[in-house]
Amino acid sequence: MKWYKIPGIQITGKPFIAKVKVGRKNICLIGYEERIYALSSVCPHAGADLSEGLCVKGKIVCPYHRYTYDVKTGKGGAGQNDFVETYPVEIRGNEIYVGIISLWDKLRGK
Repeated sequence: MKWYKIPGIQITGKPFIAKVKVGRKNICLIGYEERIYALSSVCPHAGADLSEGLCVKGKIVCPYHRYTYDVKTGKGGAGQNDFVETYPVEIRGNEIYVGIISLWDKLRGK
């Protein structure tokens, strides 16, 4: 796994949603209840940018069709049968890092 430092995001404990580039991926970074979560920024249902949505009760809400995804697990809401990929987040001092597993690591089971 490779860890990427996320520039420009201040850790304040306040809720936020931001779209960041991590390696080659667009990630939706969410500050919720004093924790930070990282999800794919693309809604699998409509292709919308999830960073333009809302975070309500621990779920990111798609701005197009209001589909929801759990910020911790990426699971879609009841009856959706879909998910968004989640990524590990580490806080090192006052800096945010997001981990991306390469395709080769996935194939090797790491």
